[in-house]
Amino acid sequence: MWLLIAGLIVFFGIHLVPTAVPLRRRLVAWKGEDLYKLGYTLIAAAGLVLLGFGKSMAPRIVIYEPPGWTYHVSWVLAWLGVTIFPAAYLPSNLKRVIRHPFLWGVALWALAHLLTNGDLASILMFGSFAVYAFFDMWSANRRGAELPSTRYPFWRDGVLVAVGLTAYLLLVKVHPLLFGVAVNSS
Repeated sequence: MWLLIAGLIVFFGIHLVPTAVPLRRRLVAWKGEDLYKLGYTLIAAAGLVLLGFGKSMAPRIVIYEPPGWTYHVSWVLAWLGVTIFPAAYLPSNLKRVIRHPFLWGVALWALAHLLTNGDLASILMFGSFAVYAFFDMWSANRRGAELPSTRYPFWRDGVLVAVGLTAYLLLVKVHPLLFGVAVNSS
């Protein structure tokens, strides 16, 4: 469990640096933008590796047993989350409605997993992702994040949905290979 907690601290610790604008400015001024980004990426990757190993090695301490209906809701939330992720990078009209598509995707993905995983390690991991996503949205809004007004043809929205659905179906298929757990419907 300690490896999971260390991964959470490292991964989310480095992700909090951009929300502390004066600290980020000092780091960039000290070593330059490129070295800051490289260091940020390496530390985040190390945290992610620690998270992965920590979660896989954590003992299963059940806190709650999810009711059967949560699996159906989680399928929808996970699909929405995975579909919204790429909206941060693909041109679509969704950005005119959702200010932080990537973070909303993370939040929905994490909530989907919290609905179906009642063990302590899952609660710590997915709960941390959800809390971070909501905190980062709040922080970005305080720093002046705005909705773009650019309109795109509707076919761009169709591409987004197709990419999201394809990614979701692929993730469902490879979930057992990557994470050792099949995505179940109940």
